[in-house]
Amino acid sequence: MSPKSSEDEIDEAHPRSTMLLFGHAAAEQALLSAYRSGRVPHAFLLTGPKGIGKATLAYRMARFVFAHPDPAAADVAAADSLAINAEHPVARRMAAQAQGDLLVLERTANDKGVLRQQIAVDDVRRTVSFFGSTAGEGGWRIAIVDAVDELNRSSANALLKVLEEPPQRALLLLVCHSAARVPATLRSRCRMVTLRALSEPDVAKAVAAARGAAEADADVTAAAAAAGGSVDRALALLDEDALALRQQALELLDGLPRLDAGALHALGDRLAGTDPRPLNALVDTINVWLAQRLERQGGTQSEIGRMARLAEAWEGVNAAARDAETYNLERKPFVFGVFGLLAEATRG
Repeated sequence: MSPKSSEDEIDEAHPRSTMLLFGHAAAEQALLSAYRSGRVPHAFLLTGPKGIGKATLAYRMARFVFAHPDPAAADVAAADSLAINAEHPVARRMAAQAQGDLLVLERTANDKGVLRQQIAVDDVRRTVSFFGSTAGEGGWRIAIVDAVDELNRSSANALLKVLEEPPQRALLLLVCHSAARVPATLRSRCRMVTLRALSEPDVAKAVAAARGAAEADADVTAAAAAAGGSVDRALALLDEDALALRQQALELLDGLPRLDAGALHALGDRLAGTDPRPLNALVDTINVWLAQRLERQGGTQSEIGRMARLAEAWEGVNAAARDAETYNLERKPFVFGVFGLLAEATRG
């Protein structure tokens, strides 16, 4: 990884600079226990849904190991978490991307400046020389792969060679969004640590910490409720454009079963293009709205029928959204189709 000397280049929102971790105490304790046991696995596979803090935990583990290089030290035995002080030299170097014994493998830009869809095999091959070099102070060399889901066959095979013959005092922290998509040969050489989607309160705490806002802030609460346990998704929903889109969608939803063609055209225009974030924001808003209505239904025959229609609409909305994103379909017909489904479900 290329060191950067200017602190102006520190991104405080990036996992390498995030000092707080919410909702993953069990996973953190598993890593801490493994480290101070004296029998540290050479590779951990941190699995779970996107945006819940897996990379944050990986960087947190790396900081702790660099700051406490002796697993048998008294301060390691006394530690109750992997936290270190934000002013510790290791924390400052990692935030500035200047920790020489840390290698981060992630998607990089091609010659045209476009982000690659997969982690390049040449980048993965850098691990050979990285782990073959002499480590600095403390003797540990750590590689973070974010994420192994983005390895192609060649890059996965290159990483496998390192996992098959790990050097001494080497640690690989592999972030993984779906363990099922990771080759069995890689999985079998790692200690798996599973992270769960965060609760709404934990998402709200993480978002509030990232934005310097109050947990009870109405926008933070709404974003946490719509995020499905993902801090990344909640933060995306708090983007100015996403907030405006959410309000626009709520006005249409609250007007159902009446449909406002002009407002639907305007919403479709807002979703135009290939950026998936507006589409995701709309679907998240609709899902939360539907969930709230399903919770309010009682046990009468008419209410049971309405619940069935809402549940069917939920399935239709999400299936249409998957198709729109997968096949890059026009967004305006998607908007009209989805709200047509919802209008039918809410009549009567």
